[in-house]
Amino acid sequence: MRDRKDAEPAKRVGFTVTKKIGGAVVRNRMKRRFRALAREIVPAEGFSGADHVMIGRSSGIERDFALLRSDLTGALDRLRRA
Repeated sequence: MRDRKDAEPAKRVGFTVTKKIGGAVVRNRMKRRFRALAREIVPAEGFSGADHVMIGRSSGIERDFALLRSDLTGALDRLRRA
């Protein structure tokens, strides 16, 4: 997460999944999972006026969606406390 330090309260989200993770099919699947998580969690838990960047790792390809959800929620909670 990066605070944009501007007056716009929008919560923006970006995704990055490198070729090291796998081919196009695998990378696109990971990005679809990220988009679903972002739609579900970022509006309520995200930071206003910030860019949220989700980075795909190889461990997330077959990881249970509920675990990914708890990972993202936990990361946002840790940022809120910091």
